[in-house]
Amino acid sequence: LSKEIDRALATLTERERDIIKLFFGIGIQEMTLEEIGEQFGLTRERVRQIKEKAIRRLRHTSRSRLLKSYLG
Repeated sequence: LSKEIDRALATLTERERDIIKLFFGIGIQEMTLEEIGEQFGLTRERVRQIKEKAIRRLRHTSRSRLLKSYLG
């Protein structure tokens, strides 16, 4: 699963990848949308929008059944 996640995250922009990793706690402590926003100088709502867009892209680009089932 780790290799599949890394491969899928590589399809995202750096900012999308960082936000997804921070929000879901991938290799780091989980953070709230507000905390991530403070770190990036963005509003909580903008972070949510970027996160949702990144998840849509992951669902679309991933060929892995395991990763698709993980994302829903």
